[in-house]
Amino acid sequence: MTVQILMPALSPTMTEGNLAKWLKKEGDTVKSGDVLAEIETDKATMEVEAVDEGRIGKILIPAGSQGVAVNTPIAILLEEGEDESALASAGSAPAPAPAAAAPAAAPAPAAAPAPAAPAAAPASGGERVFASPLARRIAEQAGVDLKTVRGTGPHGRIVKADVEAAKTAGPAKAAAAPAAAPAPASAAPAPAAAPAPAKAEGVDAKALADKLGMAYTAVPNSGMRKTIAKRLGEVKRTVPDYFLTVDVEIDALMKVRAELNGRSDAYKLSVNDFIIRAVALALKKVPALNAAWTDEAMLQYSHADISVAVATPTGLITPIVKKAETKGLADISNEMKSLAKKARDNALKPEEYQGGTISISNLGMMGIKQFQAIINPPQACILAVGASEQRPVVKDGALAIATVMSLTGTFDHRVADGAVGAEFLGAVKKLLEDPLSMLL
Repeated sequence: MTVQILMPALSPTMTEGNLAKWLKKEGDTVKSGDVLAEIETDKATMEVEAVDEGRIGKILIPAGSQGVAVNTPIAILLEEGEDESALASAGSAPAPAPAAAAPAAAPAPAAAPAPAAPAAAPASGGERVFASPLARRIAEQAGVDLKTVRGTGPHGRIVKADVEAAKTAGPAKAAAAPAAAPAPASAAPAPAAAPAPAKAEGVDAKALADKLGMAYTAVPNSGMRKTIAKRLGEVKRTVPDYFLTVDVEIDALMKVRAELNGRSDAYKLSVNDFIIRAVALALKKVPALNAAWTDEAMLQYSHADISVAVATPTGLITPIVKKAETKGLADISNEMKSLAKKARDNALKPEEYQGGTISISNLGMMGIKQFQAIINPPQACILAVGASEQRPVVKDGALAIATVMSLTGTFDHRVADGAVGAEFLGAVKKLLEDPLSMLL
């Protein structure tokens, strides 16, 4: 029995991906764990590993294909003992891809119960069960006892299709009732009408431009751009946020930074490294903010995992400095440089950008004095960092000049009331204005 290799869901937000490159070609033998292809997700480029063993019989989706939906068959794997003649029936045997079309034709469901008979085959007693790794995994997830499944693969081996048939066999025991199945089939047109294309709220920019004859170039949205739009749109509709701003004098910080950078070539500290360290320590002082909202309970995190916004050609991504409260400035600096490079090279692993307990977005280097950032859910806060500049300040009743930087926090009011947000910004300010306290 041939095995379909499907487009995997490589991240929680992934609904489709781009098949960037095949690392195996038709006819190549693969073992479980071999890297088959490179997939571009909404956030990064990742490798797809083989689950079953066999030989690549046919590549269904060529390299360079864009927008391949999750669970779409991308190749066919021939198992041991199979040759190319098995490819002729490969397209009709599996159901994942045609599943959406099945409700349109009543005979299709009628064909599905046919494999139910083998599924009800006698148990294999106490003998060893021969099954492919993928079949074992699907059986474990579905609660199917492999001893009750009859294998149709080479030498009676149980393959994915056998387990899928066994899964449908359970409900199919009520075979007397499905006699009335043709009736629901007549209702199938109702679901067909349901998937009406969802339109974006507001004015249709394309329709308006076409109507007015406005010249434009349509640049397709990347997967990352679509994810950013979806997630941040949800935030503005669902999160009750508020904003607090504090000014921080950083002359002492700049002096300490210059002194530390002059001591070694092993690191080069940036102002952002001090901010990451200060935010991590402030979260330990104000743990109520190091949390996330759920309807059942508040999740209070044990460590300060700091997400730092990095601009890339395809969009914004937030690699994470994990357990930042346990790391010194040099470690934070070197780790952040490595993560930023990976982000720009589109090479971050999911665990390097998924999660985080708070975010930092710094536009100071672009000359932005102050701004309000949008929370990165499910986090409860994002800190927007503005440019440092010389401003007039009053010290001991006299006018003076100081290097000042504005920090604006966006807070989820469900997690942190205004007093908590103010306490957190006060802790960050104190640490940044007394940088030696961060070295202790």
